[in-house]
Amino acid sequence: MSSPALRRMVLQDGNVAVTLLNYGAITRSWTIGGVPMVRQLSQDADYLTDPHFTGIIAGRVANRTANGRFTLNGRPHQLSLNDGPHHLHGGPRGLGKSLWQMEPDGPQALRLSYHSPDGEEGYPGAVDFTVDIRLAGHTLSYDMQAMPERPTPINLAQHSYYTLGGTGPIWGARLQLAAARYTPASADGIPRGEIATVSGTALDFQAPRALGPADAALDTNLLFTPTHGPMARLWANGYRLRMWSDQAGVQLYAGAHLPRPNTALCIEPQAPPNALNALNAQGFASIIATPEQPYRQQLQVEIRRDS
Repeated sequence: MSSPALRRMVLQDGNVAVTLLNYGAITRSWTIGGVPMVRQLSQDADYLTDPHFTGIIAGRVANRTANGRFTLNGRPHQLSLNDGPHHLHGGPRGLGKSLWQMEPDGPQALRLSYHSPDGEEGYPGAVDFTVDIRLAGHTLSYDMQAMPERPTPINLAQHSYYTLGGTGPIWGARLQLAAARYTPASADGIPRGEIATVSGTALDFQAPRALGPADAALDTNLLFTPTHGPMARLWANGYRLRMWSDQAGVQLYAGAHLPRPNTALCIEPQAPPNALNALNAQGFASIIATPEQPYRQQLQVEIRRDS
């Protein structure tokens, strides 16, 4: 794929600007008064070879699927592998490395759409994806929808790395999550099939806690506790982030494998890892979407000066 195929659009509201790419439905930049709030690469073309999923919409199934295998209606399926023996964020191509159609909806909104054919990355059935992105003041909203032609798994995740104006390690940034439980995982990121409490562990962000070097390897799924307020809050460099989500959990990743490690934090609402093989046993909702029950995820992120 060559860079001339890339297109970008800018959403603007006052001194807030958000740049989107048609490649991967990527949120390329988010600035407030020119100050970057998310990790961004130097050139648009750099995203074609970026291995860190920067700003993408991850899917069809975000996070890891053990050995890339699952069974649907008695039929086994083998997905492509791109994380050692496992399937990660939709595979080597996935939604995050595909060209989407991109159409504006006024100066502050746009729609991205992508048709995923039957068998893409091993997934059954064709799916039509749409992502409506809107900027309103300091709040960016993502409305992600998917209409499958037949039952198929879908679990999307918006994958921005938040810096909140920082240029060095994120140590000292304070994080708060409405999450009292998590899914312990093996070293390869696959949950072990249990649910544990965060109390007494380094994953307890129920009250604001500063991130530090001990969090460098953080790459963990936590389970949201239902609340009417924000599911996540982050404070750093005089800015405050608040996030609202309708998902079961969130993957926290402290960017250990970035070229400049630990200089940004991913907060990715989604269904838990290995959802295709473990959710029903753990009592979570199925991620199988059907023509009668299509997929939808709504995400709102607000970033502003911390007054």
